[in-house]
Amino acid sequence: MPDPAFRRPELAVLAAVMRLAAVAEIMPRFRKLGPGAIRAKSGPLDLVTDADEAAEAAITAALARAFPGVLVVGEEAAASDPGLIGQLAGAAMAVVLDPIDGTSNFAAGLPLFGVMAAVVERGVTTASVILDPVCDSFSAALLGQGAWEQAADGSTAPLHVADAAPPLSMSGPVSWRFMAPAVREQVLNRLPRFAAVWDHRCAAHEYRALCAGHSHFVVFNKLMPWDHLPGVLLHAEAGGHGAKFDANAYRPGETAGGLICAPDVASWQAVHAALLGP
Repeated sequence: MPDPAFRRPELAVLAAVMRLAAVAEIMPRFRKLGPGAIRAKSGPLDLVTDADEAAEAAITAALARAFPGVLVVGEEAAASDPGLIGQLAGAAMAVVLDPIDGTSNFAAGLPLFGVMAAVVERGVTTASVILDPVCDSFSAALLGQGAWEQAADGSTAPLHVADAAPPLSMSGPVSWRFMAPAVREQVLNRLPRFAAVWDHRCAAHEYRALCAGHSHFVVFNKLMPWDHLPGVLLHAEAGGHGAKFDANAYRPGETAGGLICAPDVASWQAVHAALLGP
């Protein structure tokens, strides 16, 4: 594709918009959600709160002002209009947004949630920001320009994935809840093939830890774009390798196929073989 239009100045605007929404709409509601402020969408594992909706509305409005003509594909908007996801491939510029990733944790009063955004230009993910509203720090990446973390005081540090290791020395989160029953049973039986496995119920923090080298891999089955486009670009720019279960690249608009991210191709193959191989 031609040079991305979304560069560091634009990324700084996106991060600022997300931080402002966190201060105005998310953190004032944390541990203060009243009756009726938490609702189930498709089922008991799929929650939405007043904070999700308010933050998405605030960010969407701010992005429309900052980037006229931008397509914003928010998780809550897409719940009402699933056709929004199909518009990603052809949009000149789109921002895919998860106003609160880890809503179950947020609703339970656990400080393990994040705000995620990815920029897609003509079908290619070109930028991402994953914000921790509790610490006011974020991880960010630009296509071809690396990944970094910015602390609340504005200081930055580059991100890099962990070194490759054999499976018995590898650790990371495996989200098995949405796998088909037969696959889920196989995967669960094989988790002891790794040094440690967990699930934070929050892709935002799992990707941030992965890209900072604090874990070796992540495994997901359900691929909604707001959950994974930000993290996949961040991981690639931090030096890692990610692909769907069939070894093909994960692209904007895809919602199925499973995903593994690991330090390199050989590590990806090792994780895939350990969990999904014959």
